[in-house]
Amino acid sequence: MATIRLGDKAPNFTADSSIGKINLYDYLGDSWGILFSHPADFTPVCTTELGTAAQFKGEFDKRNVKMIALSVDGAASHLEWIKDINEVQKTNVEFPIIADEDRKVSDLYDMIHPKADSTLTVRSVFIIAPDRTVKLMLTYPASTGRNFYELLRVIDSLQLTANHKVATPANWKNGEDVVVSPAIPTEEAKKMFTKGVKEVKPYLRMTPDPTL
Repeated sequence: MATIRLGDKAPNFTADSSIGKINLYDYLGDSWGILFSHPADFTPVCTTELGTAAQFKGEFDKRNVKMIALSVDGAASHLEWIKDINEVQKTNVEFPIIADEDRKVSDLYDMIHPKADSTLTVRSVFIIAPDRTVKLMLTYPASTGRNFYELLRVIDSLQLTANHKVATPANWKNGEDVVVSPAIPTEEAKKMFTKGVKEVKPYLRMTPDPTL
């Protein structure tokens, strides 16, 4: 089993899902993607997560991000579970949930950690750029639900820093000041970032969000 690292090509796959057979690359098209796994259907934390993901669909759409979930249960089970999710979370799950009964995709993405559970997936998250490279990986234990505000924050950072020579500081939120890339000399940075560059230290320069 190959280990996936940041910058690697996200492995492609074709699998059954709650919306029928899908191919990852075809489904994503020229969009960003977020692939996240769930230990099993009809589990409490997963029910809240998938409902929350559905509630955040508008925010993901604004960022050109397509969601795709995965569980080791079958498509028929997913469809029954979705009814519960929609009822409990008062939402409408429209994104696909991969049916990974043979654990092919789980193994491809190293989502099963035997010391945590030998059969169920951990809560893995992969953010995939339009060029199919993996930009972020997060792994949560089964007992901890994900923070979707944080996932949106990370996507905002990834999309900003992909197009501008900046980085985002700790606890950064969309619209706040960003860090000038250390590779850019300060005088050059002042010409590049016309809204101003504040030199906190020679290696730490801040500038307003260049997209605003």
